[in-house]
Amino acid sequence: GFGMVKLELKTKSSSGVEFTATGSSSTDTGKASGSLETKYKEKDHGLTFTQKWNTDNTLGTEVCVENQLAEGLKVALDTTFVPNTGKKSGKLKTTYKRDYIHVGCNVDIDLSGPTVYGWAVVGYEGWLAGYQMAYDTAKYKLSQSNFALGYKAGDFQLHTNVNDGTEFGGSIYQKVTNKVETSVNLAWTAGSNNTRFGIAGKYQLDDKSSVVVRI
Repeated sequence: GFGMVKLELKTKSSSGVEFTATGSSSTDTGKASGSLETKYKEKDHGLTFTQKWNTDNTLGTEVCVENQLAEGLKVALDTTFVPNTGKKSGKLKTTYKRDYIHVGCNVDIDLSGPTVYGWAVVGYEGWLAGYQMAYDTAKYKLSQSNFALGYKAGDFQLHTNVNDGTEFGGSIYQKVTNKVETSVNLAWTAGSNNTRFGIAGKYQLDDKSSVVVRI
């Protein structure tokens, strides 16, 4: 079959309310699904109200305020409700973005103990560093801790990363000439002999053709 058929319709009322309706159907299984979203922006106060509904009978509401408490700061409260089961969930999302920094924090609202997700990315003169974490307050445990560092100068790029203190990786890319590009990748896991190493090269034959070799 053709796999999946999708349809999306968008319109906007005279009062500024945006409507988006989407639908999809699998030609193989015959299963169909759809969703409806309404969005209204109060530009004078930096507010955005969004409501969603889908054919799984899940209702969602998001209230977002941007650039009001501070320039570059965005705060949103996202909630969902399933009438059939009575299940409720919510998430408080905050992001702060400026020229050389982007930080954020999401908190899952859960009575048994929320999970806190945080990340930060800073950049300066070709250097880029990022950190990502997740903390389970119910278990008093850091469930995720990832760090990455990158550098770019002209045709040269370097990237390294550490995930949860056990997985390490690094890559180097260089555009040697206008026609030749090379890269090297290395990754390993602490406490094991599982090491992955790869080399790749690309040669541009002409504007439409190229040859790529990977080892």
